[in-house]
Amino acid sequence: MPNFFRALTIAAAVLTLLPGCSPGEPERALTYSQQAREGTVPVYRFAVHPLHSPHKLLQTYQPLIDYLNAHLINAHLEVEASKDYGAFEAKVSASEPAFLLPNPVQTLLARQKGYEVMAMAGDASDFKGIFIVRKDSGIRQPQDLKGKTVSYPSPTALAAAIMPQYYLHQQGIDVQRDVKNAYVGSQESSILNAYLGTSAAAATWPPPWRMFQKDNPAEAAQMMQIWETPPLINNSVMAHASVPLPVRQQVKALLLGLKKVPEGVAILEHLETAAFYPADNQSYDVVQQYLQTFEQTVRPVQLQLN
Repeated sequence: MPNFFRALTIAAAVLTLLPGCSPGEPERALTYSQQAREGTVPVYRFAVHPLHSPHKLLQTYQPLIDYLNAHLINAHLEVEASKDYGAFEAKVSASEPAFLLPNPVQTLLARQKGYEVMAMAGDASDFKGIFIVRKDSGIRQPQDLKGKTVSYPSPTALAAAIMPQYYLHQQGIDVQRDVKNAYVGSQESSILNAYLGTSAAAATWPPPWRMFQKDNPAEAAQMMQIWETPPLINNSVMAHASVPLPVRQQVKALLLGLKKVPEGVAILEHLETAAFYPADNQSYDVVQQYLQTFEQTVRPVQLQLN
């Protein structure tokens, strides 16, 4: 990794832990989007939850949006990133974007705000929490985390916070008392905090870890995955009910058909996503059941429902 880029990424990771940079604060003037060209074709915002930093997310998802735009009739999409989970959830709560790619917990929030599930993004087997530690950290079993810091993207990140915390609970760790929980805003920041030693372990999920290994091989070589949770259900793709039905149907058909065309296969590989699969609102009822158990035994989960 070039020294300049390393300095920027390390600074970004550290800043997420400083006072005044709370990832739970709603986004105000700061937004990230790839603006569509001016024209008469209706433009619809496609907001993706913070799988990556805003810049990385735009780079990752722009090829998909370009593909969709090349095949859509009478519609144009613009991809939109958010600075953290709280900012994304505030947009969902306000029903601002036309299309969403939220995590399963945010899917429950969006269902209350007029959004409907169109598809599932990726294999369900790939949606699991994993713990990343430095090889020289001395962490080998969950009990080694007592008194130490664990980093997560957000308290509402299902695979990268809720499921790992439930795993620790099942291993006899009281996540409210035995460890310090640092919610640092993004998947990369969570991993980087563990790399820097700011946290003893990073909670994340497989796609960001695979991408980190690909983009930062020298840093990743000093780290290892140590535990993983059972899988649940993967992220959804949703559309607001106010989007015209023909537009929703086109987007759904294009997503489900990606794995059938060479260009689509390349896009899926770029996304670290196996395919988009049929799904609906009821597919995510299992998440509601999981959250009920988690809240009864571990901690409350607070989404921005205002």
